[in-house]
Amino acid sequence: MKEIIMHVLETIISMGYFGVALALMIEIIPSEIVLAYGGFMVSTGDLNFAWTVVAGTIGATIAQVFLYWIGYYGGRPFLQKYGKYLLIHSKHLDLSERWFKKYGGGVVFFARFVPVVRQAISIPAGIAKMPLGRFIFYTILATIPWSILFIYLGESLGQNWDQIKEVTAPYIDTVALVIVAIFVLYFVYKFIKSRRKFKP
Repeated sequence: MKEIIMHVLETIISMGYFGVALALMIEIIPSEIVLAYGGFMVSTGDLNFAWTVVAGTIGATIAQVFLYWIGYYGGRPFLQKYGKYLLIHSKHLDLSERWFKKYGGGVVFFARFVPVVRQAISIPAGIAKMPLGRFIFYTILATIPWSILFIYLGESLGQNWDQIKEVTAPYIDTVALVIVAIFVLYFVYKFIKSRRKFKP
């Protein structure tokens, strides 16, 4: 299986920046793997770091806009029927919907760093008819640092880029927890501020 994934990855990325964007658009391989391999290609001189980040950001954003449109036009019934083909299960959708209803549009940014809801959050954003411009803005804002991180790590690892999951695993959970903590603190602050505003 690993050999098949590697063959698909090498074939797609051989198309250069378009290949990086395409791999992230269709996302049959996790974005961390694609970006790390892109970083490896940067280390060999085949790709430029900045343009790889741009390609990764464009590809990932288009993928999320596609999920947004599914939510916008198809709604939950469509996802319950076909979500499994997009690797999005009901439990992920339930969690992301709860987050979106509770915290609003800003969750589109923060959720990008949380493995369980990173992809699924785009769907309730579409269902809720969140303005597309704002959705794209939050998505790009989160996708840029994500792309930079994994491309940099892939470049640093060089030939050992395929160890990316082992190298980043201890850090990804920590980053996710920090992001969630910041997110919760922000909304606690907003809640307290609104209570004070309406106090007689």
